[in-house]
Amino acid sequence: MAAPESDASAVDALLAAAVEALGGSERTGQIRMAEAVGQALADQDHLLVQAGTGTGKSLAYLVPSLLHDQRVVVATATLALQHQLVERDIPRLVEAVKGRGLDTSFAVLKGRSNYACLHRIREGVPDDQGTLQIDVPRGEMATKVLELRAWAEEQAQDDGTGERDFAPRHTDREWRQVSVTHRDCLGAAKCPFGQECFAERAREKAQKSHLIVTNHSLLAIDAIEGIPMIPDYDAVVIDEAHELVARVTQAATDELNSFDVERAARRSRRYVEGDEAEDLADAADTLKVAMIEASPGRFETLPADLHDALVLVRDAARAALSAYPKKQGGKDDNADAGLQQAKGSVQDVFAIAERMAANTEHDVLWMSEGGDRAPSRLHVAPLQVWGPMRDKLLAEKTVVFTSATLKLGGDFDAVAGSLGLKPGERDAEERTEEVLPWRGLDVGSPFDYAKQGILYVARHLPPPGRDGLGPAQFDEIVELIDAADGRTLGLFSSRRAAEAAAEVVRQRLPHLTTLAQGDAQLPELAAQFVNDPHTVLFGTLSLWQGLDVPGDTCQLVLIDRIPFPRPDDPLMSARQRAADKAGGNGFMQVAATHAALLLAQGTGRLIRTTTDRGVVAVLDPRLATARYGGFLKASLPPMWPTTDPGIVRQALKRLSETAGAG
Repeated sequence: MAAPESDASAVDALLAAAVEALGGSERTGQIRMAEAVGQALADQDHLLVQAGTGTGKSLAYLVPSLLHDQRVVVATATLALQHQLVERDIPRLVEAVKGRGLDTSFAVLKGRSNYACLHRIREGVPDDQGTLQIDVPRGEMATKVLELRAWAEEQAQDDGTGERDFAPRHTDREWRQVSVTHRDCLGAAKCPFGQECFAERAREKAQKSHLIVTNHSLLAIDAIEGIPMIPDYDAVVIDEAHELVARVTQAATDELNSFDVERAARRSRRYVEGDEAEDLADAADTLKVAMIEASPGRFETLPADLHDALVLVRDAARAALSAYPKKQGGKDDNADAGLQQAKGSVQDVFAIAERMAANTEHDVLWMSEGGDRAPSRLHVAPLQVWGPMRDKLLAEKTVVFTSATLKLGGDFDAVAGSLGLKPGERDAEERTEEVLPWRGLDVGSPFDYAKQGILYVARHLPPPGRDGLGPAQFDEIVELIDAADGRTLGLFSSRRAAEAAAEVVRQRLPHLTTLAQGDAQLPELAAQFVNDPHTVLFGTLSLWQGLDVPGDTCQLVLIDRIPFPRPDDPLMSARQRAADKAGGNGFMQVAATHAALLLAQGTGRLIRTTTDRGVVAVLDPRLATARYGGFLKASLPPMWPTTDPGIVRQALKRLSETAGAG
């Protein structure tokens, strides 16, 4: 189905004008992607676009989104990309296409807790009994909370956004003193500060905008959970789409323990005159005992005592909700912030306990192991999210998924299936209630991976064991880093492995600076890594996906093992088992797919520009020897492969000498 010439021509012309105005150069992959996005929006077909780093994919979906005649939502996984879009890419594009008669209005929309709440700041924070307290918390928090309050008042006075991302540095606990969740909010009509409300003003701006930039979690709450958070829209572009399943799962995951129930009971005592609050407190005690007697891990069958305790909590919470007054002092109960927030905590307890007690086949329920500071918690998460995504998002909207990592094993089918699209629907001619057509497009990369990068698999090493890294792996790590003279990003499967490797490198290569995640905040570590080429940085998951270090500061990416999910991961093991029961291959569909995504993301840390050169070294021989190794390697950028450590060390020495000379 070719797009009408006029549509493709309009996209090409606007893209060319934007690229020229921004001082860029024409990129074939960017043009192909922009045309495909324009066609998908026009035909109302879903689209998966794999676009390598450096393609210019933001512009490739923003241009056809501006040309689309209805509102388009752009959803990202990370704050970094959201900021890039809102503060750089979209404003520059709007300036470049000025005078063409297009609706270039745009807004950013986040969850309510991302904005300071003027009611909470001016009227106070409910204590455990629900009483509003305007006093500043004692101790170390006091100065920071006062600073946040003053900042929020300045934002209100200067018509600022009141967004958390622009607030003075703070912790989660400090931010909770100046913000509320959607459950705790009084609503603009009942709040005395509704006209000034930062969150309401953001929503009003979004209502008037053609483009709305938001995040995966808010999109999931709006589209899948059915809680209206985003103004009506026609289509959505999901960037960083490889993260979507995890973010939707996270948004649909609930937690509960006895302290949550006890706190809800405490806050209810001020408003409930009967015994209902005390009954809820008793139910909290029962839940506490049942959790102590239960074993941590996933529950294939919910223990009878724990089930009974959850039912008791559910029923006590329902009774407490019924006992809340409908009116207080002649006012609607929702006008009392303390009452509404206390009632909201009971509603949360009721909803979560009800879901956990039901323990349906669509959910996975488990208990995490507690410690001195973090007590055990019950968790419930959806077994799969592709069904809700298909029924509540894909069936209603046109969706464009894009990322540098969407083809796994050389094909789109694995990722498409996880998102709710069926392989048999690919390139279908007609959209019906039963069939959702989709296309997959790989626009390639501007990088010549075969010349810029080497994929080295240390085939001679023993397979990784349960006890972590051994002497052979440590020797390999030291020899590779020594050859690279620093310039190394180490991606490890656990914090313990990263710290152990860092300690060995510090002892054996003391002339280099070796940093481990946790030594300082990530931005500080990244800055030091970029500024000093003789630095080694070791870390875990957030470095696999969130670090962008172009240039010769990073010429070696070390990966200690294939990043399969832990065998005791409750959700992943349940999904793998469900795939097996359905007649599929659970290991390949769940564990190998998870590993392939992470491995591709980690490998992608190496080549970030057309001039970057380097080595990705995987210390897990299974990538070369196991049957699934081919699937994993087919998911990676097409670098030049080798298993010869001598060749790799020589290449690293030449690169470090060249970088040093430069």
